[in-house]
Amino acid sequence: MSTRADRMRTLLLTAFTPEELNITDDSHLHAGHAGARPGGETHYTVRVVSSGFAGQSRVARSRAVHAALEAEFGAGLHALSLRLLTPEEAGREAAGAP
Repeated sequence: MSTRADRMRTLLLTAFTPEELNITDDSHLHAGHAGARPGGETHYTVRVVSSGFAGQSRVARSRAVHAALEAEFGAGLHALSLRLLTPEEAGREAAGAP
């Protein structure tokens, strides 16, 4: 059986063909909070670097990721912390540029 992170990885790879994809399960940090479940797999930090984000606002990028993960939200995914960048933005970030 696959984990939610595995399923999310597959969905995001298919939807965005990212140059970089990092998914971290932060559920243990939210124990006792809204949406937390004893088994975890509810709260994640996701970083996607994709040229598909070019020309999109932060809101549009976030909406696209939420749409790609719609089934997971319906199955218990509660919260995402998103960092969604183009390769150029990621390069500037890595270089310390604003």
